[in-house]
Amino acid sequence: MQTYKKFLLAAAATLVMSANALAAEKLRMGIEAAYPPFNNKDASGNVVGFDKDIGDALCAKMKVECSVVTSDWDGIIPALNAKKFDFLVSSLSITDERKQAVDFTEPYYSNKLQFIAPKNADFKTDKASLKGKTIGTQRATLAGTWLEDHYGSDVDVKLYDTQENAYLDLIAGRIDGILADKYVQYEWLKSKDGQNYEFKGDPVEESDKIGIAVRKGDPLREKLNAALKEIIADGTYKKINDKYFPFSIY
Repeated sequence: MQTYKKFLLAAAATLVMSANALAAEKLRMGIEAAYPPFNNKDASGNVVGFDKDIGDALCAKMKVECSVVTSDWDGIIPALNAKKFDFLVSSLSITDERKQAVDFTEPYYSNKLQFIAPKNADFKTDKASLKGKTIGTQRATLAGTWLEDHYGSDVDVKLYDTQENAYLDLIAGRIDGILADKYVQYEWLKSKDGQNYEFKGDPVEESDKIGIAVRKGDPLREKLNAALKEIIADGTYKKINDKYFPFSIY
């Protein structure tokens, strides 16, 4: 009888361990889904974009099943820390302030900040020339922080919850220009809505490194770093890059 009980206990423990192992093989990636071409939703409501493709490739290398959890940009880091998802792959700039709240992987692409404005506008990008103008930017982004820190006393900075809403106000003439990530604006300028607008001046920030965020101390960071090295080495990263851009953004 004792032997049978031990057998049952051992079998139950094995089942629990197996269930935990299966659970460990499933991860959730957090994405804003409102920042094309890096992340947005297609006509069917599916999350698509560069970030999603990178996340899927990393999950494949780690041999884990991943699902997507979307989150509003303003609350995306608190959502990660509240365990609504396991890692955040949503074009998040690596900053000292954010490092206090989360850990970052190595950068998975590099970005720049640049202004856009109407093609026919006399729009110089130095502080004196922009004095009195209204410039739009997305809230809680590196572009928003840069604009407020450098031009905030001379420029009327208008913050938006999404990049798309900034574009809508630019088209409506409610703002004079936008400061945002160059590669996001590059995509919009190719669209029908963006055809009458262009980049103005040189990039104002060229060292914007984008990383994947995990909770502080999470060993998942090193697994993601290892997977990132693998997709770069075997050409997977380049295939994803070339799907969206005719130049390397790594």
